[in-house]
Amino acid sequence: MSDRTLTIYTTGRCSDCQATKMALERLGVPYEEVNIEEDPGAADYVLEVNGGRRSVPTLAFGDDAASLSNFDRRRLDAFLDRHDLR
Repeated sequence: MSDRTLTIYTTGRCSDCQATKMALERLGVPYEEVNIEEDPGAADYVLEVNGGRRSVPTLAFGDDAASLSNFDRRRLDAFLDRHDLR
């Protein structure tokens, strides 16, 4: 993973993850997906950046990470705008 790549941490059955990925695709924002059920290191990262919560989707860009659990388009837009990703 590059610091300049938007990464979305997901699980297989997460509806908020699906909504986030669909929104990113509609906006044409490239991303790398990491399923935390398949990558223990990624699961540890999600726990670390979310105060011990296994909260997905979690977006990461550089040193910034944010949970989008309970998907809200405004929070996604704010994250993307903060990093000039659209």
